[in-house]
Amino acid sequence: MTITANSQLPNVFSQKLESITSKTDGSLPTLGAELVYTQDGAGRYLTFCWQHSELLGLNTEKIVDELNQTQTFAPVDKVTYLERLHRILISLVPERFQCWFSYHQELFELDLVISPIMPSLGTAATTVLVMGRLVQATVNKKQVRVASKTPTQIELALRSQQHQKLINRITRNIRRTLDLDIIWQQTVDSLGKALRLERCIICPYQPSSSKVEVKAEYRQPELKSMLGSEIDIASEPAFAQVLATLEPVVMEVAGYTSGRQKTLVIATCYQDQANGLVALNWQDECYTLTESELELAKEAADQLGTAIAHATLYKELEAARQKAEEASRLKSEFLANVSHEIRTPLNGMIGFLKLILEGMADDPEEQNQFLAEAHHLSIHLLNIINDILDIAKIEAGKMELVYAPVKLDELFSAVESFMRPQAEIRNLSFRMQMPAISDEIIVQSNYQRLLQVMLNLVGNAIKFTHEGGITVSADLVLKKAKPNFQGQEFPGMVRVRVADTGIGVSLDKQDKLFQLFSQVDGSRTRQYGGTGLGLAISQKLVEAMGGEVHFYSLGEGLGSTVTFTVPLYQQPVMVSSNDSDSIKSAESFNFGF
Repeated sequence: MTITANSQLPNVFSQKLESITSKTDGSLPTLGAELVYTQDGAGRYLTFCWQHSELLGLNTEKIVDELNQTQTFAPVDKVTYLERLHRILISLVPERFQCWFSYHQELFELDLVISPIMPSLGTAATTVLVMGRLVQATVNKKQVRVASKTPTQIELALRSQQHQKLINRITRNIRRTLDLDIIWQQTVDSLGKALRLERCIICPYQPSSSKVEVKAEYRQPELKSMLGSEIDIASEPAFAQVLATLEPVVMEVAGYTSGRQKTLVIATCYQDQANGLVALNWQDECYTLTESELELAKEAADQLGTAIAHATLYKELEAARQKAEEASRLKSEFLANVSHEIRTPLNGMIGFLKLILEGMADDPEEQNQFLAEAHHLSIHLLNIINDILDIAKIEAGKMELVYAPVKLDELFSAVESFMRPQAEIRNLSFRMQMPAISDEIIVQSNYQRLLQVMLNLVGNAIKFTHEGGITVSADLVLKKAKPNFQGQEFPGMVRVRVADTGIGVSLDKQDKLFQLFSQVDGSRTRQYGGTGLGLAISQKLVEAMGGEVHFYSLGEGLGSTVTFTVPLYQQPVMVSSNDSDSIKSAESFNFGF
C-alpha cells in the first residue's frame, strides 16, 4: 500500500527523521517501533536497532559492520526488495509491505514501512528509513508469533492513510459495475490482500431468512473454502448482534491453524436496513483496531450496502424489462400467427362462395362440394375464434363452469366420432381404451369443456403424427387421501392419456408448451399451423375442473403423451376377469402409479 507524495505525516515524524540523518555513529532511536534501520541505495545498513536482536545472536555494539560484512540478515527475495527500495528513492513515496528476512537457517516475517530520507534541496535521495515489527519467526524449526503492542503515532497515521485509500479503491470498483457477483468478489479481494487477512467473506442478507449464504470469499491457501456454505444466524452471536445494532462487532475466536484470531463483522446497510454481512478474520498478533478504523469499516460497509441495493434494484428492473419485452414479442408473434390462421379459412370460404356465385361450378354435385368445403372452413374459423374468446375469458377471470356428472364412455364415444375419420384420412391407427370394468365410470366435470379439452389434445396428436397412431386411454387413481374439490370429497381421480408416435418435443422446448401466446415453433414459416392456445386453454380448463395436466416426451421423433385428471364422481365396482359373478370393491385395487 503506497502513500501519496503530498501526504502530511505528523510533525514529530519529520523532526525525528532530521535527527536521524545527523547520526553517524550507527546508533538509532527506536521512534516507538521495535525495528528501525537505515539503508543506502545498495541495501547496505547505515544504522540498525531491533528489540529482538537476541534472536540473531549479534553483537549490538558492532551490529552494522557485522550485518554488512556477513550479509546474513537480508531479504529472502533480494531483487524485489531492492527494486522497491529504488522506487521509493526515486518517487519519494513511502510504502508499507510484509517481507521475509533470513538469518542462517532462521526466517523472520517483518511488517515494514520504508520512507525516503528527504535530501537537501537540489540533491537526490540516497538513504531510506525503515521501521517495522516482527510478525512471526521460525527459530530452531519452531514457529514463534509475536504478541501485538499498541501502535505508534506514526503507524496509526500510515494505517489511516492506507485504509482510506483502500476505501476509495473499493468505492471506485463498486461504481464501475452493477454486477453483484463482481462487486462482492472485488470487495473481499481488496480487503483480504490489502489487510493481509486470513479470510474475508460476504453474505447477502434477507430479513425473512434465518440463514445467510457465503457468496464471495478471500482466504489463505491453507484454509478450507466456505464459498456456497450456509451460516445459521442464530448460531453466530456476532452476526445476530450486528444485524440487531447495525454496529461493527470485533470478537476473538480460535484460529483456523494455530493461536488466536480476531473477527470483525460488519452489516452492509441501505436506508438503515441490513442487506448483507461482511466478516474479516486476521491473526490476533497483527494489531488492534482503533475507533477511527472501525468508522472506516462502517463507511465501507455503507458504500457496499448502497451498491448492493442499487445492483439488486437494477437486476430486478432488468428482469422485469426482459420479461415485458418477451411478453410483447410473444403477443406480437401470436397476433401475426392468429391473423394468418384467421385469414386462411376466411379466404377459402370467400373463394368457394365466389365460385358458386359466379357460376363456376360445372354441376350441382361440384356446387355442393364447394359449399361443404366452405362450411368446413367456417367451422375451423369458428373454433379459432372460440379459442381466442376462451383465453380472453380465462385471463379476465370470467370463465364460469357448471359442474355435473359426466359419463366417461359417452365422452369417449363423442371424441371417437369426431377424431377417428381425421386419423384414418392420414392413415393413422386410432385406439380408445376404457378400464376393464363393467360398471360405468362417472366424473364430476363440465361436459362441453371436457370434450373441448379432449378434442384439443387428440387433434394435436393427429396433427403432429405422420406415421403410427394415437391411443386414448383412461384409468382410475384411488388413494387413501381423498381429493377435495369445491368443498366436496371425491373417491378418487380419473386419469386420461393421449399418446402418439409423432414428432415429439425436445426437452429444452417443453417449458413453452403451456405458456400463453407461445409455440415451440412460432415462426411464420413453421410447418404446423394453429394459434398455440390449445394446450394453454386445456390446462386452464382442467385446473378449473379440479385436475392437472402433464406432458411427457423423451425428445424429438420419440412421440408424446399428454395426461390430465378429473375428479371421480362415484366409485365404480370392479368385476374379476376370471369370474364375472364375483364382484369386488374397487377399494381393494391399487390403480395409482
